[in-house]
Amino acid sequence: MKLTVASRNPKSTKFPITLDLEGSADKVTVLQVCQAIEKKFPKYYPDRQRLTDMDKKPLDHDKTLAELNIADGATIQFKDLGPQIGWRTVFLIEYGGPLVIHPIFYYLSKHIYGDAFQHSTMQTVVFYMCMLHFLKREFETIFVHRFSHGTMPFRNVFKNSGHYWILSGVNLAYWIYGPWYAAGKAAAERSDVWLYGSIAVWAWAELSNLITHITLRNLRPAGTRQRNIPYGYGFDLVSCPNYTFETIGWTVVSLLSTSWSAWLFNFVATGQMYIWAVAKHKRYRKEFKDYPRNRKAMFPFIA
Repeated sequence: MKLTVASRNPKSTKFPITLDLEGSADKVTVLQVCQAIEKKFPKYYPDRQRLTDMDKKPLDHDKTLAELNIADGATIQFKDLGPQIGWRTVFLIEYGGPLVIHPIFYYLSKHIYGDAFQHSTMQTVVFYMCMLHFLKREFETIFVHRFSHGTMPFRNVFKNSGHYWILSGVNLAYWIYGPWYAAGKAAAERSDVWLYGSIAVWAWAELSNLITHITLRNLRPAGTRQRNIPYGYGFDLVSCPNYTFETIGWTVVSLLSTSWSAWLFNFVATGQMYIWAVAKHKRYRKEFKDYPRNRKAMFPFIA
């Protein structure tokens, strides 16, 4: 069959092109179209391409042209997404930043703050909370997460890393590990109930977050983009309990440290996760007609 590919960039000199594809519309997949484009222009590997119909609706790589109502002789649109980088690599870079930054501020405090002091119990506990959180993130990135999209634009690495390296890295580390919270300072005093209660709730939230990530992993067979309705721990109340538990974990850090820097990061992170949760919640409800109607996006019984 023949298929015309036009560029969404009106200044393109490479498009439109006509592809002569082997097979009929009910046999040829969108991925095969991407591969045919790559043969003509090697730099446009499939993950760098976004193909849409003339109404700018994205075409799923796994579907055949017939399933998308694209017939012989039709025209589709091409967009170059730019150089790509793997999601797994991006996550490792993002979470690796705080794992380097926090020890620098914690162990080299004399050189950073210009004075020697002993860290308070609160500072030490928060330090290990942050380190264990991001170590868990790295573990999940390598062994748990299955990504529906293999890559993202390379330029996004800097934006995504900035969130973690600056807000949860330098911002948290500088203000929480400083001499104003040192041992003996009134601002660092915490009762045993406050301290150990915080540790218990934080550990529960982190473990719960891991459990929900494993649930999501088990919904998607390896090497596929398949989506299913998640059920089980946390999912009976909200569509994205992983975000709910993460928010609880960072709220504990904020309450324990009482630092405005922790609250700032918590506010920004929670706001971003809520935006993602609402979008995912809407996709679930649109894609699955039998999706539970009593679920909220991220906050049980609220939103």
